[in-house]
Amino acid sequence: MKVLDPRGFGLVCATAAVVAGLTVAGCANRVEGTANPNASDLAAYKTEAAASSAAATSSRRAAAQTQAISDNCGQFPTTTGVGVKAYNDFVDAHDSNAHDYAAKREAASTTLDGAANKVETGVNAAAGALPDDLAGKFSEYVAAARLLATETRKMTYTAPVGPLNEASRRVNDARNAVRDACPKR
Repeated sequence: MKVLDPRGFGLVCATAAVVAGLTVAGCANRVEGTANPNASDLAAYKTEAAASSAAATSSRRAAAQTQAISDNCGQFPTTTGVGVKAYNDFVDAHDSNAHDYAAKREAASTTLDGAANKVETGVNAAAGALPDDLAGKFSEYVAAARLLATETRKMTYTAPVGPLNEASRRVNDARNAVRDACPKR
């Protein structure tokens, strides 16, 4: 016969543990009152959480602005350069009384409108992430390009060139203002 039966010994240990747990639970005192956080710890936590949230928001805003500037300034020279080339081709055809004058006039107008639309779409897609000053310069280019497209469509061999030249100057000024405001690549 064995002196220590493992099953019996385990049963004795389990019973002792339950009795000890009931004794401790039964002897515990209940604390009266309502649980409240430490006011200074709570205030510090709220301040830290708000600062962390503000920093994250600021960081997201800065990243969105950087991306919007990169997207819009990156495409601007190419997008508007196509309009400049088409307009210059029209001017050359006009000045030389070329046979394809009307086609080049329409191509220049269409290309200028297309460039204005693409720039405007980029600004709108930025959804306010562009700095106001830069967004204003892009918007001025859009208005100037549309005006030049309109004046180009009006051109005939007998039309006065003053409004066309003024619109062309306005586009050049707006285009230079955007290029100057955009980060150098």
